[in-house]
Amino acid sequence: MQSDHFPLHTPFKPSPSLVTWFIVDFLLLIMFLAIVILLPMYLSSVVDTGIFLGIIGGLVVLVILFAIWTKLYYESMWYELHEDEMRWKRGVIFRRTGIVPYNRITNLDIRQGPVMRRLDISTISIQTAGYSGQAQAAEIRIEAIVHAEELRELIRSMVRTSVGGDGTGTGGRAPLMKTSEIQMLDELKAIRALLEKKI
Repeated sequence: MQSDHFPLHTPFKPSPSLVTWFIVDFLLLIMFLAIVILLPMYLSSVVDTGIFLGIIGGLVVLVILFAIWTKLYYESMWYELHEDEMRWKRGVIFRRTGIVPYNRITNLDIRQGPVMRRLDISTISIQTAGYSGQAQAAEIRIEAIVHAEELRELIRSMVRTSVGGDGTGTGGRAPLMKTSEIQMLDELKAIRALLEKKI
């Protein structure tokens, strides 16, 4: 499956609306805290007016710093699709890069909150099977995507091609065992070895 919006071997970025989304969500959080904490303080006259204005000024500075950080975070982000894996990078102070092999993908979900719906963007959450019998690995998120359904279907087709299966990452094989199952199997092997020594 080919895509005009997400060509292979070509890095793509989230929608610029990611910046608006992050800032609006942050402002809503600040407004909630102001209503719950600052408004009662102001009405009860417990705090001096100068201190109260200092807190308001601090919140304004915090919002400005968050807006700058969000812009830098957006600039640092990119995703890239290949035949057998997806690559990603993000981070302002601490840079993070990653590779997600398609044959490890077990689930693809599209999420969209109320602010995202207004901005016509979605986030794709990718769940992967753990390596070496580990439990589910952490989710990878492709954030603020405009054509999320198209990208999800493209990744699903790459998963199917990669594992030759049904697009779930198992390729028709038995699912990977969880850590507790492997530990139980190791215990049973140890018990069997002890029994065979006694016979």
